[in-house]
Amino acid sequence: MPASTLFTEAMKLTPVRQDGDNFEFTGSLNEHWTIGPKVHGGAMLALCANAARTAHGAATERSAVEPVAVSASYLWAPDPGPMRLQATVHKRGRRVSLVDVELTQGERTAVRAAVTLAEPEHLVEPLLSVNPVIPLMTPEPPPGLTPIGPGHPMADIVHLAHGCDIRPALHTLEPRSDGGPPVVEMWVRPKDCAPDVLFALMCGDVSAPVTYAVNRRGWAPTVQLTAYLRGLPADGWLRVICTTMQIGQDWFDEDHIVVDCAGRIIVQTRQLAMVPAQ
Repeated sequence: MPASTLFTEAMKLTPVRQDGDNFEFTGSLNEHWTIGPKVHGGAMLALCANAARTAHGAATERSAVEPVAVSASYLWAPDPGPMRLQATVHKRGRRVSLVDVELTQGERTAVRAAVTLAEPEHLVEPLLSVNPVIPLMTPEPPPGLTPIGPGHPMADIVHLAHGCDIRPALHTLEPRSDGGPPVVEMWVRPKDCAPDVLFALMCGDVSAPVTYAVNRRGWAPTVQLTAYLRGLPADGWLRVICTTMQIGQDWFDEDHIVVDCAGRIIVQTRQLAMVPAQ
């Protein structure tokens, strides 16, 4: 039977054990949730966030609580397949709760995540907001923008496109003629459902590396990724821009801003990653 391409299936967890505030789940990220041969970092972050939310919800009725901050350290890059997630609830607060999650494959820990759970601000006007996406990108992809799929130049690497409709503006991946920093633009949505919190968190790592702007296009492993959930996404396309402050010889930073079709900032991320070899 072919492996499922559905994002909802990728985020499923099976409870294995509970001992007080310690929980264990099993999950699986198959070959459709990979970049090249390795499991996508944003998909693993979203799965860790789901484990934290599920563990917290096992002893509370606060259904509005979501992973408003996830700080993930990547120890190694696992292959697609079964995974185990161990979640430890450290605090169940009135407004803020804290859960640690370890994602392992075999005997090796691949991701360690510290997750902050609270109620995100939703449909509330911020006191101040600087949203750089709105003047750059329309709520839906422009006509003629090709989705990643058969024949697309990114199809052999971005296997996420089996379960997501991903439409990158390829010209924004090229080095700028003025030598300025890249501002990568892409539109994303799941193929099987409306975008939810977990999908939006995954989109905080959906872009091709900003190192494309300096003609470094190999594997760029993420070392640390922090994501902030600012709201709940509306049903429609998510707009994503990806930028950087500095690309060094060995290390680079990468920032994503994810905005929904209603124009609200949904997710912000920053990561530290390694520059691909030339």
